[in-house]
Amino acid sequence: MTELSGGPSLPQERRVVTAIPGPKSQELQARRSATVAGGVGSTLPVFTVRAGGGVIEDVDGNSLIDFGSGIAVTSVGSSAEAVVRRASAQLANFTHTCFMVTPYEGYVEVCEELAKLTPGDHAKKSALFNSGAEAVENAVKIARAYTKRTAVVVFDHGYHGRTNLTMALTAKNMPYKQGFGPFAPEVYRVPVAYGYRWPTGPENCGPEAAAQAIEQITKQIGAENVAAIIIEPVLGEGGFIEPAKGFLPEIVKFANDNGIVFVADEIQSGFCRTGQWFACEDEGIVPDLITTAKGIAGGLPLAAVTGRAEIMDAAHAGGLGGTYGGNPVACAAALGSIETMRELDLNAKAKRIEEVMKGRLSAMQEKHDVIGDIRGRGAMIAIELVKDPATKEPNAEAAGALAKACHSEGLVVLTCGTYGNVLRFLPPLVIGEDLLNEGLDIIEGALAKL
Repeated sequence: MTELSGGPSLPQERRVVTAIPGPKSQELQARRSATVAGGVGSTLPVFTVRAGGGVIEDVDGNSLIDFGSGIAVTSVGSSAEAVVRRASAQLANFTHTCFMVTPYEGYVEVCEELAKLTPGDHAKKSALFNSGAEAVENAVKIARAYTKRTAVVVFDHGYHGRTNLTMALTAKNMPYKQGFGPFAPEVYRVPVAYGYRWPTGPENCGPEAAAQAIEQITKQIGAENVAAIIIEPVLGEGGFIEPAKGFLPEIVKFANDNGIVFVADEIQSGFCRTGQWFACEDEGIVPDLITTAKGIAGGLPLAAVTGRAEIMDAAHAGGLGGTYGGNPVACAAALGSIETMRELDLNAKAKRIEEVMKGRLSAMQEKHDVIGDIRGRGAMIAIELVKDPATKEPNAEAAGALAKACHSEGLVVLTCGTYGNVLRFLPPLVIGEDLLNEGLDIIEGALAKL
């Protein structure tokens, strides 16, 4: 199936013509090693020349199936027609003025779209930034300005970015925090409802985890000191953990009852990724603030904080912003991305991807004990790998071996999880079902060899 939104000249097929990485990629990797800082990693060192739909083409002529979407960024594909058209037109007009110096309509249009799309019918305002970490950091600034409080509550297994403050908010040490401290103060971590690993079982997890989290906040911090509670409605880097049902509503109620700003970090889970515009809609959650990035602009750097107008207006004039925040070309791309999501009903496509993937993965789980858990929603699906399904001991080695086997066959997959034992799947929402199934065939073959 040709990509539905752009890139029709790029054949939607897997093609492996050299070893992966091939000789040209290896040459480029040598150049990279000489000049790019070693701290910048690569999941798979193949160098891209074209991408679109469900494939990535490298310098050696290999065409790889994409189950990564640049970490949930290219949900509409890497060359969606509306994104390319709108961004190209804007590029020809002007690349930058700085919205804080002389503004432009594109920024306002993106904020208008965010007000329409995000949960809740209250008056909303937005501020635009460059990256997810910037959005989260600014959400904290806004919450502190509004509440006149300082403490921030986050959750086990959460990931929120790589800046100093967002490293403090992030739970996992390696590779995100190791050696980079000291970190920002007044950040407190509490339990999350991780159903698969909850001691009394997933059926008890939601209410028990909520009670534990609320007790810790009340006893150890004091609710009256908390400016914000920040959570990913589906935890991303921590292992695609869906908090057990009932957990999020209880946390939201506690926040509302105590004047705490509830922040939904939808940077990875937003914009149709889970089969809804935003993952928090699943349990009817209406956040005070919502942070977005990744899937918002079809691959261009853009992020946002959107929320209740009275909270968003708490920061003094000039207190929010940044030179590139809401760049005009990125804003044009975002409008093209949202147009594509609407036109192609990418929420429905995400749900179909879930149906296909969970069906196939469940059949694999019956044959392979290494798959302890299958979870996620929409096109945000993961398998947690274990050494023994009875003990649930994490099997990071299997995750690494599976990823490597998939890469060698021309399938881009990513790992994640606090224990490094989760294989996550984030295909573009426009991927053809034939490619989706071919990718799952490769995973099945790799499991059999494992």
